[in-house]
Amino acid sequence: MSLEQLNRDFGISGQLDFVEGEGGLPFIAIDNGAASALISVYGGQVLSYQPSSASDDVMFLSDQAYFMEGKAIKGGVPICWPWFGADPEDKGRAAHGFARNRMWQVLETEGNDEGLTKVVLGFSDSAETRAIWPHGFDFYLEITVGASLSLALVTRNSGVQPFAITQALHTYFKVGDIAQVKVSGLDGGDYLDKVDDFSQKQQVGDVQVASEVDRVYTDVQPELVIEDGALARRINISATGSKTAVVWNPWAEITAGMADLDDDAYKHFICVETANAADDVVELAAGEEHRLTATYSVSQD
Repeated sequence: MSLEQLNRDFGISGQLDFVEGEGGLPFIAIDNGAASALISVYGGQVLSYQPSSASDDVMFLSDQAYFMEGKAIKGGVPICWPWFGADPEDKGRAAHGFARNRMWQVLETEGNDEGLTKVVLGFSDSAETRAIWPHGFDFYLEITVGASLSLALVTRNSGVQPFAITQALHTYFKVGDIAQVKVSGLDGGDYLDKVDDFSQKQQVGDVQVASEVDRVYTDVQPELVIEDGALARRINISATGSKTAVVWNPWAEITAGMADLDDDAYKHFICVETANAADDVVELAAGEEHRLTATYSVSQD
């Protein structure tokens, strides 16, 4: 569908426009007074979100990100689905599933005069997806942009056989200086340390980053906070439909080996991901639906 057609069908005057983005991909630009946001229809991916009261973007987007079909966009909120991490069946399929590197469909847009704009993107099973993952499904991302940003991943089993998924909102949060960042809300919780061969460990105090961090926290509380001393703000994360949180920062060596990240990019983001991962597997019978949600809000010091 052309940008002209998308704007006719789904544009909202003075609030939401479809524009040509990097690599010629269709982007959704939102500015509703309460906040601005940029969304890629490719990957169903929020790339930018900034409340009008905030001095900086909430999201980190790599200056070297790929914007081309078949590649994941490094930054914002990539969608990991229908599996998180490596191929669970070891069939050589791409890590983190196939949602983040395909074109989605625009299903609905809605706006009001109170500073709220809603976008629904999604796709359903096809011959292409069934060749990768042989199940019938409807999959949606509901995005609500206002003074806070709310995201809901909705999976419905439209087939006749049950299936299981893992998934994540792989959110890259912008920070001023990783050395001045703390993640609170995980103290005393258990986690799998992927840097140490998935050893099970217990968190003591706030999470701080001074080397590579790649952890899957289990049985987490629904409220987490990123405290960013350099930008003098707190990013509040509120989740439902999830028992798992992933905290990731690749640190210097791994970042230097990534073509889609600047060498010092690790200093300026932290991923705190709302997920169903590890043993937090979602099983859906025919006709059942699951909602994974996260809401992000910012408070300035």
